[in-house]
Amino acid sequence: MTMAGQTINDRLLAARHSLAGQGLAKSVCKATTEECIGPKKKHLDYLVHCTNEPNVSIPHLANLLIERSQNANWVVVYKSLITTHHLMAYGNERFMQYLASSNSTFNLSSFLDKGTVQDGGMGVPGGRMGYDMSPFIRRYAKYLNEKSLSYRAMAFDFCKVKRGKEEGSLRSMNAEKLLKTLPVLQAQLDALLEFDCQSNDLSNGVINMSFMLLFRDLIRLFACYNDGIINLLEKYFDMNKKHARDALDLYKKFLVRMDRVGEFLKVAENVGIDKGDIPDLTKAPSSLLDALEQHLAALEGRRVSAANTPTQSSSSNQRNVKSAVSALSSTSSAFGTAAASSKFDATNGIDEQLKAQVLAEEEAAMNQYKSKVSSPTSSGAGGSSAALTNPFLSSPPASQAGQPIVDLFGAASGQPAAANAAASQGSGTATKASDDLLQLGNPFADMFEGNAAAGGGVAGSGFNGSAAAATNAFVSDSNFTSVFGNTEPAASQPLANPFSMILWCSSNSKYNSNNSK
Repeated sequence: MTMAGQTINDRLLAARHSLAGQGLAKSVCKATTEECIGPKKKHLDYLVHCTNEPNVSIPHLANLLIERSQNANWVVVYKSLITTHHLMAYGNERFMQYLASSNSTFNLSSFLDKGTVQDGGMGVPGGRMGYDMSPFIRRYAKYLNEKSLSYRAMAFDFCKVKRGKEEGSLRSMNAEKLLKTLPVLQAQLDALLEFDCQSNDLSNGVINMSFMLLFRDLIRLFACYNDGIINLLEKYFDMNKKHARDALDLYKKFLVRMDRVGEFLKVAENVGIDKGDIPDLTKAPSSLLDALEQHLAALEGRRVSAANTPTQSSSSNQRNVKSAVSALSSTSSAFGTAAASSKFDATNGIDEQLKAQVLAEEEAAMNQYKSKVSSPTSSGAGGSSAALTNPFLSSPPASQAGQPIVDLFGAASGQPAAANAAASQGSGTATKASDDLLQLGNPFADMFEGNAAAGGGVAGSGFNGSAAAATNAFVSDSNFTSVFGNTEPAASQPLANPFSMILWCSSNSKYNSNNSK
């Protein structure tokens, strides 16, 4: 069951990481969902950005991807490999260094998904089952492991080294180091070519994205490989017997791999890559191989052809090497141009016109927002909208301007209890004990007395103004006498303080209880 392309498992896992505050794990989960499309660019860009942040743990990121590769679903496993490959190509070199230095590799040599069809459903033309995708996952994981091993052996990435005649790393390398470097490069190139997919295998977005990343690596790897072979041929006739034997073996393997690279490029052309973006392969003349073998035989003391005298052999060897270097240089130039192009880089796949348009729209929206923030009290449409949204800028309505503010804790202006007390003191009459305690009145009725007198009661207050004014005492004197008894003081001196009345009542109660005993 899916929701907008993503499964419920994807959404639940992302929600769990969100609740736990694991932002990096959530991004990895988003990039490796069960949805049968390639990882989305926004998630890949965020992970690339994370590799450049000093406070992000690269081992934690790598372990999250390796953990996702242990999933039973082939889509999740494949997308975790693609995400790892993308970070190797475009992320910080710290990510590559960790993979090369750690023992954490993709152990997927026996991976097999026997699940149902994941990309389109049963019966959809071109739909591939997880069982059919499993071999490509195993080969892809092997290539990524080999890429890490080559970095461990050489301390640099062949896809990122300088290329060309002038500044090429392999073009200017000495013979001894070159003989150690080329086997490592050959092993990585072999692992890439073992992916061995055909155009009819590229039937879903996941394998298509992995093929494009492999195509990008192939262009750069073979450009380095070609530079190394040119350097090898130029130094071949100055090598000793052991080095010459190794160099001849490397050149023979180069010829085989050149044919396989040509087959890979044909598949790329068949799947829709523009033919102008595919570099041309120019092979060296076949006579060069014979010249190399004859030179090695002469070094080993074996008999060479009688027709080839030493003078003739030297001159022909120079011509053969010169023609071979010229042919391979054209190949190196073609692959170097393709490698320098950013057309197949996922990070530069945005159209410049679209990018400029989006930036212009964002700048206009930001300027409009700044104008509203800078003048919140200005008149006009902007000021009125700000006053509606900001309660501190809005003034009270005119209908409520004349109404008094209710103070629940202050004394009301027309409180009857205060008026009665003042009248009693003015007349000189004695007050009863219940006056101080019970003639406090109903505070809520006294508060709203003025409004009730003006409008016949307060709407929604639950009190009637006239009734509250007539009977504003909580209880009558008879009820007070029934509870506390007839305890009028002998003197006619009023108890102005209610707390003293309470203490006096308490002492008389104790006295009455002692007399009863």
